[in-house]
Amino acid sequence: MNAEVEAYIRRSEKWPQEMTDLRPTLLGCGLTEEIKWGKPCYRHQGKNIVIVQEMNEFLALMFFKGALLSDPEGVLEEQGPNSRSARRMRFTSTDDVARLTDTVRAYIDEAIHVEEAGLEVGPAPELVLVAELEERLDRDPALNAAFEALTPGRRREYNLYFSDAKQAKTRQARVEKYARKILDGKGFRDR
Repeated sequence: MNAEVEAYIRRSEKWPQEMTDLRPTLLGCGLTEEIKWGKPCYRHQGKNIVIVQEMNEFLALMFFKGALLSDPEGVLEEQGPNSRSARRMRFTSTDDVARLTDTVRAYIDEAIHVEEAGLEVGPAPELVLVAELEERLDRDPALNAAFEALTPGRRREYNLYFSDAKQAKTRQARVEKYARKILDGKGFRDR
């Protein structure tokens, strides 16, 4: 057991008992634990398998390659409309943890097999740029080159943010606001 994970659980104000009850199952599957991205993360031979995420309404056990799992119990859900590979299982009580223990074991076993087989989630669908971004990139070769130099995930994140605005005027304003950041080679969340 990792002392940092123990300290994390002790500090928890939302789901400490659920994490305490879930932890022996995760460790019993042969996973090692550590804190990654500020949360308890469970690994197999150096590969991330699951991470525990405390949400306001539930405790999530997020499978990094959950999209590749068969999910015979139908308990895995996407994190959001743009999530491609991760899938999560929800717990809202210690009763949920107890009820789903065998399912957690089976899914972790399958997730380990996915890692050992070297399976990967397929490529993302081709990015369709929002019109305001596409127009700005067409007018500014330097911005276009900087945008293309970003990682696919960073390009997708910018496009999602720009396209989320309902009005064209707002989409244009967002593109202008973030043009400098793109030119600097930074992602949407980078400082």
